[in-house]
Amino acid sequence: MKILFFNAKPYDKIWFKPLAEQMNYQIKFRSVRLDEDSAGLAKGYDAICAFVNDDLNKNVINELIDAGIKGILMRCAGYNNVDLEAAKGKLKILRVPGYSPEAVAEFAMAQILTVNRQTHRAYVRIRDFNMNINGLMGENLYKKTIGIVGTGRIGQAMIRICRGFGMKILAYDLYPNESLDVEYVKLEQLFRESDIISLHCPLTDDSRYMINEDSLKIMKDGVYIMNTSRGELIRTEDLLEALRVPGKIGGVGLDVYEEEEELFYEDRSNEIMTDDMLARLVTFPNVLVTSHQGYFTKEAMQEIAHVTMENAKALEEGRDNGNEVISS
Repeated sequence: MKILFFNAKPYDKIWFKPLAEQMNYQIKFRSVRLDEDSAGLAKGYDAICAFVNDDLNKNVINELIDAGIKGILMRCAGYNNVDLEAAKGKLKILRVPGYSPEAVAEFAMAQILTVNRQTHRAYVRIRDFNMNINGLMGENLYKKTIGIVGTGRIGQAMIRICRGFGMKILAYDLYPNESLDVEYVKLEQLFRESDIISLHCPLTDDSRYMINEDSLKIMKDGVYIMNTSRGELIRTEDLLEALRVPGKIGGVGLDVYEEEEELFYEDRSNEIMTDDMLARLVTFPNVLVTSHQGYFTKEAMQEIAHVTMENAKALEEGRDNGNEVISS
């Protein structure tokens, strides 16, 4: 089998190349992002491997089909960037449903600790030998109320971590897990009562922009908002307006951003930032933006590579291994 990797980074090669050699697969790594301009590169391959910020719209899907591609291997859990309707009945799409929920949950807690205790600002000060701690005061997490939106594998890992901090936990999920020892509430109640809100749900039509002008208004003053899931769960324009209100937002941690596709995972340090909303976000001292790295641990990368290559084997053998999003 011949597989073309789009959007490949040096760390992808570390984990995927040895597995491909063991399985006698021919793989080619391309650093270019998959979109309408680059889809033609897939000609001559059996499958392509794409990532969360590749653009698999209808035109791209059709071009991949015309190129003879039999399947799309998503080396991630999410697939909201794929036009499933265009691929239905024509291409198999397989994903990595769960690789390391602990990695993302631990990163979400790291965001909370960083923004609350302002260690990112302290780091910058100390590099200039400014030892003044004025303005860096945080709050105890002990006995604070955290609202966890989404109680899948990552949400459950987050619940375990928050219990260790002695926090009160409220949870919301469209499909509550009754086996979990956690208090489920309606989303509006979670927004009203939580000191910290941490998002761990997929992006769907129902969840898109769940944090918006209206939901922000009912949140507590000084609320902390963390998002390690999908950028479009938050309407950035509304968040920016709330950040401008003194005392309304205690802090924000964003590992994702609604317009991240052509920005994240790339070095833009020598360019003028033309994304006005992102440029404004990073000016707030109580906002931490990271480049979608919540999943990025050795254990997670190893699992992603292993499952992706097993998906390739299932595709080659024409069998369903349980990781198909849709079947051709």
